[in-house]
Amino acid sequence: MRLQSTSFDSDPPDLSIVIPVYRSEPCLQALADAIDAALEPLEKRYEVVFVNDGSPDDSWRVIESICCTRPSYVGIDLRRNFGQDNAIMTGLRVSRGDVVAIMDDDLQHDPRDLPALIDALEREKADVVYAQFTTKHQKWWKNLGSWFNGVVAEWVIDKPKGIYLSPYKVIRREVAQLICRYDGPDPYVDGLLFQVTAHVAQEPVTHHPRRAGRGNYTLGRSLRVWARLATAFSVKPLRIVIWAGLLFGVLGGALAVYVVLYRLLYPQFFEQSVAGWASLMVTELLTSSVRMLFLGVLGEYAGRTYLAVSNKPQATVRTLLNLSQDSSDEIDRSAVLKAAKASALSPPWVRN
Repeated sequence: MRLQSTSFDSDPPDLSIVIPVYRSEPCLQALADAIDAALEPLEKRYEVVFVNDGSPDDSWRVIESICCTRPSYVGIDLRRNFGQDNAIMTGLRVSRGDVVAIMDDDLQHDPRDLPALIDALEREKADVVYAQFTTKHQKWWKNLGSWFNGVVAEWVIDKPKGIYLSPYKVIRREVAQLICRYDGPDPYVDGLLFQVTAHVAQEPVTHHPRRAGRGNYTLGRSLRVWARLATAFSVKPLRIVIWAGLLFGVLGGALAVYVVLYRLLYPQFFEQSVAGWASLMVTELLTSSVRMLFLGVLGEYAGRTYLAVSNKPQATVRTLLNLSQDSSDEIDRSAVLKAAKASALSPPWVRN
């Protein structure tokens, strides 16, 4: 593990920008230039935290070159690909700003919109402000998935109707501190935010085409995110299983009583040969599929419980660049340093 420290000012900046990085080698230099161009005229102190999430391309080499010439840029290299939310949580733990922004690495999120998001945070007296995209440059199934994910979030985590769970957002430092207490292996940042605050707003901004390459979120990854949302923050899916089980039990009992009475009252209609095979098989196939679905829901909860109690690491750090070692801020910055220095097995979080 390599740790590089510079003369980075120990005074906390006004803004921290956390950016998870994966397969974004062609975008990173342009992204850093765009951030500097957008924020330097504002005369505000800011830092940028790049978290390389085990990217197989040369993204980390580009991050190293950026950090060598810009001391306000922090680089974190994870030992493998842990997932976008895990990388974000690692970045939040080392961020120091009074306000923390989270954005993507492909320039679909314009850094020039950051002042508007921060202004909305103060104007609305909110803890979180999401970027609201009027038009999104992404595949149709991603738009459909975002809509469905929002509907589930309204039910599971009490998300206000009309709030879009955008990956581009700004949050207050104290809220970042609260969600960083979560040390489970599968974090979901938006779900954690709604666990700690209901003061949420949104601000209209423009969604831009991806600068280079293609999106990293496949349909399978989107489904895993949805499953995490549905099962990690509520037992409501389990209650659906209970009520559906009761409903099927009542229907099954009523049908059993009907068949017995019909057999006793009208024995002449029952032939000696076997009848009703097709309807019996259709009913069995349908009920079997329902049972398998319910077992899958129960298995999802059991699996998440197992991963939580088995101390699976949320992320492990390989290299840190431009991270101030003498900072006295309260987010788990020192914990990341200690974890990175200790061993590859030490997870960069603090248990309560």
